[in-house]
Amino acid sequence: MATETTPLVAEPDIVKTAGWPRHNGGDLSKHTSTPSTATSTAPEESSVALSAFSHAFVLIGTLLIGWSYGLDGLLRSTYQSYAASEFGKHSLLATINVLRNVIAAAAYPPAAKLADVVGRLELTVVSVVVYVAGTAIQATSTSVTWFIVGAVLYQIGYTAIILLVEVVIADITSMRSRLFLSYVPAVPFMVNAWVSGDIASIVMRNTTWRWGIGMWCVIYTASAVPMLISLYQAGLYGSIDRQHHHKMGVVPLHQRLVHAFHRLDVVGIGLAVTALALILTPLATAGGHLSRWHDPAAIASLTLGCLCTVGFVYWESRCAKIPLMPRYLLVDRGVIAALAIRCLLNLAWAVQANYLYTVLIVAFDFSVALATQVTAFFTFFGVLSGLVVGAIVYQTRRLKPFILLGIILLAASFSILIWFHSGTSTAARNGMLAAQALLGVAAGFCAYPTQALVQSASKREHVSAMTGIYLAIFNIGSALGTCIAGVIWSEVLPSTLEDNLSFQQNSTLARSIYQSPFDVVPHYPVGTPIRSAVITSYGKVQVLLAATALGLCIPMVAIGPWLSNPKLSETQTGYGDDREEENDDENDDDTH
Repeated sequence: MATETTPLVAEPDIVKTAGWPRHNGGDLSKHTSTPSTATSTAPEESSVALSAFSHAFVLIGTLLIGWSYGLDGLLRSTYQSYAASEFGKHSLLATINVLRNVIAAAAYPPAAKLADVVGRLELTVVSVVVYVAGTAIQATSTSVTWFIVGAVLYQIGYTAIILLVEVVIADITSMRSRLFLSYVPAVPFMVNAWVSGDIASIVMRNTTWRWGIGMWCVIYTASAVPMLISLYQAGLYGSIDRQHHHKMGVVPLHQRLVHAFHRLDVVGIGLAVTALALILTPLATAGGHLSRWHDPAAIASLTLGCLCTVGFVYWESRCAKIPLMPRYLLVDRGVIAALAIRCLLNLAWAVQANYLYTVLIVAFDFSVALATQVTAFFTFFGVLSGLVVGAIVYQTRRLKPFILLGIILLAASFSILIWFHSGTSTAARNGMLAAQALLGVAAGFCAYPTQALVQSASKREHVSAMTGIYLAIFNIGSALGTCIAGVIWSEVLPSTLEDNLSFQQNSTLARSIYQSPFDVVPHYPVGTPIRSAVITSYGKVQVLLAATALGLCIPMVAIGPWLSNPKLSETQTGYGDDREEENDDENDDDTH
């Protein structure tokens, strides 16, 4: 057992690739289940450790690809606003973001299963191809429809690589060090947050958003190469359960298909994806307009989605031979609480963040560079505080206190946003900056720690699937948040602009500002009556967005006490390893 001074990156005799025999050309029987246990649904822990070089190479690979998709994401959110404005559809930003979150939420569960059955390396290759294809379509789109098609493909590739990075890190780290090392691919955000604004400004000054998006076809592909090589060198390719795969080669085809059907949990995945699509798609098609919720199709979709959710829970708990989410996790209140808190965290953040860039430009008169940097505060300060929390957790081995503190900080940040909702004064601008910084700090206390808590409750063979479910859950929160933001924005802002601009004669000005703010607002400098009316209008909406986000902190406070508080171990998973799937929480009261 390691001491309190054990290094975060453990030596090869400590960190092992659980359930993942290395491709070393040796005797696989040393590293896989024996024939007598070959029918077990859980792969055995591998006895093969990564070398120090392989361990470092994998982490460097995740660092480089994390830098690439992180910077691309920051810039693309800016370019997306200009693209929507160019197409005359700026109000569709919420719809585009909700669609992306629907795809992300629906893609995580099957991607998690495929990562185990197909392989980490293989799925990474597919994700890169899809990511680049979506990027190319967006850059060359001639209409908002094609732009959305590209956004969907990009999101699928982005979703897959986010999952794979987290799963690969879980493969090679202990629970005690995982929180800290989970930030390796996020560390570049600490630089990206500051350079992204300048890059966006330079791109928009010298070319168009199309080149800004399109250049990532080449950059992202190049940055993915080190990770692909590191996964191959580390042996993280092919099925996680190679002994089963080898034995399936000598049985009839129909038996192999049945075996694959159960291993992929096709029914469970199908129910999960269908439920997510049916519930979240109406949020996107409504586009933030309340009147569209009277459509019978939307009501039917939501109803069927809820029924599929019930069916998913029943299937996973009673019928599935190899469930995506086994029963012992379905009934674990600590796991459910962690998932709920992360969902609410993303929901609250998305409510105020969906139109943040527009508010900064219009209501605070920030430059393009500064506004882009401010939108990155959430990630920058989240990574900064997360690294500090990760180092402290490595010593304390506890997660719950930090999550509870993060919820309090989250509520404080939204309170500041309500107070400093708009204005071009120094005080107003500094208040907005402080609120966004505190919001990021709060995320560092809540985001990755809740993920680590979920993983600590999972057995080794369920870590990948639970990571996929966790990521799907927080994308559901983002989808709901962007929908709520869209409703508030589309229902309140147009009428508010009409009222506040009624003193002037241009009857179409309010609608023009609402649809294309970046094109119209610059014609009215700060200090003019029209600009003052516009700032007041956007400020009113910002208050409603921040107040809604603050209200969402109330259930988070109520759920917080249900969180588990296990002592993180030196193994790849924590206290969940020793629990039987049929045991209820009563045997683990000391961890709740």
